[in-house]
Amino acid sequence: MNNHSKKVAGLAGIVSVLWMGLTAAVAANQKRLLFNPLGSKREVLKPYSTGHRTRPVVIRSKDGTRLSGWLMTPRMAGTHPGVVYFGGRSEEVSWVARDAGKLFPGMAVLAVNYRGYGDSHGDPAEEHFVEDGRMLFDWLSERHHVDPKRIAVVGRSLGSGVAVQVAMERDANSIVLITPYDSILAIAKRKFKAIPVEYVLKHKFESVKYVGQIKAPTYVLRAAMDDIVPHSHTDLLVEKLGTLHADEIIPDSDHINIPYLESTQERIASFLSSRFSA
Repeated sequence: MNNHSKKVAGLAGIVSVLWMGLTAAVAANQKRLLFNPLGSKREVLKPYSTGHRTRPVVIRSKDGTRLSGWLMTPRMAGTHPGVVYFGGRSEEVSWVARDAGKLFPGMAVLAVNYRGYGDSHGDPAEEHFVEDGRMLFDWLSERHHVDPKRIAVVGRSLGSGVAVQVAMERDANSIVLITPYDSILAIAKRKFKAIPVEYVLKHKFESVKYVGQIKAPTYVLRAAMDDIVPHSHTDLLVEKLGTLHADEIIPDSDHINIPYLESTQERIASFLSSRFSA
Protein backbone atom coordinates (compact mmCIF):
# COMPACT_ATOMS: atom_id res chain seq x y z
CA MET A 1 0.00 0.00 0.00
CA ASN A 2 1.48 3.40 -1.03
CA ASN A 3 1.52 6.47 1.20
CA HIS A 4 -1.56 8.02 -0.44
CA SER A 5 -3.58 4.85 0.13
CA LYS A 6 -2.42 4.70 3.73
CA LYS A 7 -3.50 8.30 4.30
CA VAL A 8 -6.94 7.65 2.77
CA ALA A 9 -7.37 4.51 4.87
CA GLY A 10 -6.31 6.42 7.97
CA LEU A 11 -8.79 9.22 7.34
CA ALA A 12 -11.55 6.69 6.69
CA GLY A 13 -10.74 5.04 10.00
CA ILE A 14 -10.88 8.36 11.86
CA VAL A 15 -14.21 9.27 10.24
CA SER A 16 -15.59 5.85 11.13
CA VAL A 17 -14.53 6.20 14.76
CA LEU A 18 -15.99 9.71 14.97
CA TRP A 19 -19.27 8.54 13.39
CA MET A 20 -19.52 5.62 15.80
CA GLY A 21 -18.75 7.91 18.72
CA LEU A 22 -21.39 10.44 17.68
CA THR A 23 -23.97 7.69 17.18
CA ALA A 24 -23.17 6.25 20.61
CA ALA A 25 -23.42 9.71 22.20
CA VAL A 26 -26.86 10.32 20.69
CA ALA A 27 -28.03 6.86 21.79
CA ALA A 28 -26.74 7.35 25.34
CA ASN A 29 -28.10 10.87 25.76
CA GLN A 30 -31.41 10.58 23.92
CA LYS A 31 -33.48 10.99 27.09
CA ARG A 32 -31.71 14.23 27.90
CA LEU A 33 -32.11 15.42 24.30
CA LEU A 34 -35.80 14.53 24.09
CA PHE A 35 -37.05 15.17 27.63
CA ASN A 36 -36.19 18.19 29.76
CA PRO A 37 -37.68 17.71 33.24
CA LEU A 38 -34.99 19.90 34.84
CA GLY A 39 -36.35 22.79 32.81
CA SER A 40 -39.84 22.26 34.21
CA LYS A 41 -39.61 24.18 37.46
CA ARG A 42 -42.93 25.27 38.99
CA GLU A 43 -44.18 27.97 36.64
CA VAL A 44 -46.91 29.21 39.00
CA LEU A 45 -46.17 29.01 42.73
CA LYS A 46 -49.82 28.92 43.81
CA PRO A 47 -51.86 27.56 40.89
CA TYR A 48 -55.45 28.72 41.02
CA SER A 49 -58.21 29.14 38.43
CA THR A 50 -60.67 31.95 39.01
CA GLY A 51 -63.30 29.96 37.12
CA HIS A 52 -62.81 26.65 38.93
CA ARG A 53 -62.32 25.01 42.26
CA THR A 54 -58.64 24.11 42.08
CA ARG A 55 -57.01 21.37 44.10
CA PRO A 56 -53.67 19.54 43.87
CA VAL A 57 -53.92 15.82 43.17
CA VAL A 58 -51.54 12.89 43.50
CA ILE A 59 -52.48 9.96 41.31
CA ARG A 60 -50.74 6.60 41.29
CA SER A 61 -49.82 5.08 37.93
CA LYS A 62 -50.41 1.39 37.31
CA ASP A 63 -46.91 0.58 38.54
CA GLY A 64 -47.35 2.76 41.65
CA THR A 65 -45.42 5.83 40.48
CA ARG A 66 -46.65 9.07 42.08
CA LEU A 67 -47.89 11.60 39.52
CA SER A 68 -48.66 15.14 40.72
CA GLY A 69 -50.84 17.81 39.18
CA TRP A 70 -54.11 19.70 39.51
CA LEU A 71 -57.80 19.01 39.10
CA MET A 72 -59.98 22.02 38.27
CA THR A 73 -63.74 21.68 38.69
CA PRO A 74 -66.36 24.25 37.59
CA ARG A 75 -68.00 26.03 40.49
CA MET A 76 -71.55 25.39 39.34
CA ALA A 77 -73.14 22.10 40.43
CA GLY A 78 -73.86 19.29 38.01
CA THR A 79 -72.07 17.11 35.48
CA HIS A 80 -69.47 18.77 33.27
CA PRO A 81 -67.40 17.95 30.20
CA GLY A 82 -63.75 17.16 30.89
CA VAL A 83 -60.31 17.88 29.48
CA VAL A 84 -57.03 16.01 29.98
CA TYR A 85 -53.98 18.16 29.17
CA PHE A 86 -50.54 16.88 28.07
CA GLY A 87 -47.62 19.29 28.12
CA GLY A 88 -44.50 19.89 26.08
CA ARG A 89 -40.87 18.80 26.36
CA SER A 90 -39.82 21.37 28.98
CA GLU A 91 -43.25 22.16 30.38
CA GLU A 92 -44.43 22.14 33.96
CA VAL A 93 -48.23 22.30 33.89
CA SER A 94 -49.11 24.55 36.86
CA TRP A 95 -49.79 27.38 34.39
CA VAL A 96 -52.81 25.44 33.10
CA ALA A 97 -54.45 25.85 36.50
CA ARG A 98 -53.86 29.59 36.31
CA ASP A 99 -55.30 29.94 32.78
CA ALA A 100 -58.02 27.28 32.92
CA GLY A 101 -60.79 29.86 33.35
CA LYS A 102 -60.07 31.25 29.87
CA LEU A 103 -58.89 28.05 28.20
CA PHE A 104 -61.48 25.62 29.53
CA PRO A 105 -64.54 27.52 30.82
CA GLY A 106 -67.20 25.29 32.34
CA MET A 107 -65.03 22.20 31.95
CA ALA A 108 -63.40 19.90 34.49
CA VAL A 109 -59.67 19.92 33.77
CA LEU A 110 -56.94 17.45 34.73
CA ALA A 111 -53.36 18.64 34.22
CA VAL A 112 -50.70 16.28 35.60
CA ASN A 113 -46.94 16.50 35.20
CA TYR A 114 -45.15 13.69 33.38
CA ARG A 115 -42.87 11.31 35.25
CA GLY A 116 -39.81 13.21 36.40
CA TYR A 117 -41.47 16.58 35.78
CA GLY A 118 -42.56 18.97 38.51
CA ASP A 119 -43.36 16.97 41.64
CA SER A 120 -44.06 13.73 39.76
CA HIS A 121 -41.77 10.78 40.45
CA GLY A 122 -40.22 8.33 37.98
CA ASP A 123 -38.26 8.59 34.75
CA PRO A 124 -39.53 10.01 31.43
CA ALA A 125 -40.28 7.50 28.64
CA GLU A 126 -42.75 7.36 25.76
CA GLU A 127 -44.37 4.12 26.89
CA HIS A 128 -44.89 5.51 30.40
CA PHE A 129 -46.30 8.81 29.13
CA VAL A 130 -48.86 7.02 26.96
CA GLU A 131 -49.80 4.42 29.57
CA ASP A 132 -50.15 7.12 32.22
CA GLY A 133 -52.15 9.23 29.76
CA ARG A 134 -54.71 6.47 29.27
CA MET A 135 -54.91 6.00 33.03
CA LEU A 136 -55.49 9.73 33.57
CA PHE A 137 -58.25 9.76 30.94
CA ASP A 138 -59.95 6.88 32.75
CA TRP A 139 -59.44 8.52 36.15
CA LEU A 140 -61.14 11.73 35.03
CA SER A 141 -64.00 9.85 33.36
CA GLU A 142 -64.74 8.13 36.69
CA ARG A 143 -65.26 11.40 38.62
CA HIS A 144 -68.92 11.78 39.57
CA HIS A 145 -69.07 15.36 38.25
CA VAL A 146 -67.62 14.51 34.81
CA ASP A 147 -69.57 13.31 31.77
CA PRO A 148 -67.51 10.34 30.47
CA LYS A 149 -68.93 10.84 26.95
CA ARG A 150 -67.62 14.39 26.78
CA ILE A 151 -63.89 14.26 27.49
CA ALA A 152 -61.35 15.94 25.23
CA VAL A 153 -57.58 15.51 25.06
CA VAL A 154 -55.30 18.49 24.51
CA GLY A 155 -51.62 18.04 23.69
CA ARG A 156 -48.91 20.62 23.18
CA SER A 157 -45.74 19.89 21.18
CA LEU A 158 -44.29 16.66 22.65
CA GLY A 159 -47.64 16.14 24.36
CA SER A 160 -49.43 16.08 21.01
CA GLY A 161 -47.86 12.66 20.49
CA VAL A 162 -49.24 11.49 23.83
CA ALA A 163 -52.69 12.94 23.09
CA VAL A 164 -52.86 11.18 19.71
CA GLN A 165 -52.05 7.77 21.18
CA VAL A 166 -54.49 8.24 24.08
CA ALA A 167 -57.27 9.33 21.71
CA MET A 168 -56.58 6.32 19.52
CA GLU A 169 -57.46 3.96 22.37
CA ARG A 170 -60.04 5.98 24.27
CA ASP A 171 -63.40 7.42 23.22
CA ALA A 172 -62.36 11.08 23.17
CA ASN A 173 -65.04 13.61 22.31
CA SER A 174 -62.54 15.92 20.62
CA ILE A 175 -58.83 16.62 20.27
CA VAL A 176 -56.71 19.77 20.26
CA LEU A 177 -53.12 19.51 19.00
CA ILE A 178 -50.86 22.52 19.55
CA THR A 179 -47.72 22.61 17.33
CA PRO A 180 -47.98 18.86 16.56
CA TYR A 181 -45.48 16.82 14.52
CA ASP A 182 -45.59 13.74 12.32
CA SER A 183 -43.02 11.92 14.49
CA ILE A 184 -40.10 12.69 16.77
CA LEU A 185 -38.15 10.13 14.74
CA ALA A 186 -38.66 12.19 11.57
CA ILE A 187 -37.54 15.39 13.31
CA ALA A 188 -34.50 13.61 14.77
CA LYS A 189 -33.55 12.27 11.33
CA ARG A 190 -33.76 15.80 9.97
CA LYS A 191 -31.50 17.09 12.74
CA PHE A 192 -28.98 14.22 12.85
CA LYS A 193 -28.69 13.42 9.14
CA ALA A 194 -25.44 11.48 9.44
CA ILE A 195 -26.69 9.15 12.18
CA PRO A 196 -28.98 6.10 11.80
CA VAL A 197 -31.35 7.42 14.47
CA GLU A 198 -34.06 4.92 13.52
CA TYR A 199 -31.89 2.23 15.09
CA VAL A 200 -30.93 4.06 18.29
CA LEU A 201 -33.98 6.18 19.13
CA LYS A 202 -36.25 4.43 21.64
CA HIS A 203 -38.87 7.16 22.02
CA LYS A 204 -40.15 7.73 18.48
CA PHE A 205 -43.60 9.26 19.14
CA GLU A 206 -44.78 8.35 15.63
CA SER A 207 -48.12 10.17 15.63
CA VAL A 208 -48.40 9.87 11.86
CA LYS A 209 -48.90 6.11 12.28
CA TYR A 210 -51.85 6.53 14.62
CA VAL A 211 -53.89 9.57 13.52
CA GLY A 212 -55.68 7.62 10.80
CA GLN A 213 -57.37 5.59 13.55
CA ILE A 214 -58.72 8.63 15.38
CA LYS A 215 -62.46 9.23 15.14
CA ALA A 216 -62.86 12.44 17.12
CA PRO A 217 -62.82 15.90 15.47
CA THR A 218 -59.30 17.28 15.68
CA TYR A 219 -58.28 20.94 15.88
CA VAL A 220 -54.67 21.73 14.88
CA LEU A 221 -52.99 24.97 15.96
CA ARG A 222 -49.62 26.02 14.55
CA ALA A 223 -47.18 28.75 15.54
CA ALA A 224 -46.55 31.45 12.96
CA MET A 225 -42.81 31.08 13.59
CA ASP A 226 -41.72 27.61 14.66
CA ASP A 227 -38.09 26.52 14.56
CA ILE A 228 -38.78 23.47 16.75
CA VAL A 229 -41.53 21.78 14.73
CA PRO A 230 -41.28 22.99 11.10
CA HIS A 231 -44.64 23.27 9.35
CA SER A 232 -43.61 20.54 6.93
CA HIS A 233 -43.72 18.04 9.81
CA THR A 234 -47.21 19.24 10.76
CA ASP A 235 -48.30 19.00 7.11
CA LEU A 236 -47.46 15.29 7.03
CA LEU A 237 -49.55 14.70 10.14
CA VAL A 238 -52.55 16.69 8.89
CA GLU A 239 -52.53 14.77 5.60
CA LYS A 240 -53.25 11.56 7.53
CA LEU A 241 -56.02 13.04 9.69
CA GLY A 242 -59.42 11.89 8.53
CA THR A 243 -61.22 13.91 11.21
CA LEU A 244 -59.65 17.35 10.81
CA HIS A 245 -61.89 20.11 12.13
CA ALA A 246 -59.52 22.99 11.33
CA ASP A 247 -55.83 23.70 10.84
CA GLU A 248 -54.95 27.26 11.84
CA ILE A 249 -51.89 29.43 12.36
CA ILE A 250 -51.90 31.75 15.39
CA PRO A 251 -50.63 35.23 14.42
CA ASP A 252 -47.53 36.56 16.22
CA SER A 253 -46.89 33.20 17.87
CA ASP A 254 -43.82 31.02 18.23
CA HIS A 255 -43.30 27.52 19.58
CA ILE A 256 -42.89 28.77 23.16
CA ASN A 257 -45.54 31.46 23.58
CA ILE A 258 -48.42 29.96 21.58
CA PRO A 259 -50.45 28.41 24.44
CA TYR A 260 -50.29 31.57 26.55
CA LEU A 261 -51.66 33.93 23.89
CA GLU A 262 -55.22 35.20 24.27
CA SER A 263 -56.06 34.34 20.65
CA THR A 264 -54.95 30.74 21.17
CA GLN A 265 -56.92 30.35 24.37
CA GLU A 266 -60.07 31.88 22.88
CA ARG A 267 -59.95 29.54 19.88
CA ILE A 268 -59.46 26.44 22.01
CA ALA A 269 -62.27 27.47 24.38
CA SER A 270 -64.60 28.14 21.45
CA PHE A 271 -63.85 24.83 19.71
CA LEU A 272 -64.27 22.72 22.83
CA SER A 273 -67.40 24.56 23.98
CA SER A 274 -69.05 24.01 20.59
CA ARG A 275 -68.10 20.35 20.58
CA PHE A 276 -69.38 19.74 24.09
CA SER A 277 -72.64 21.59 23.51
CA ALA A 278 -73.24 19.57 20.33
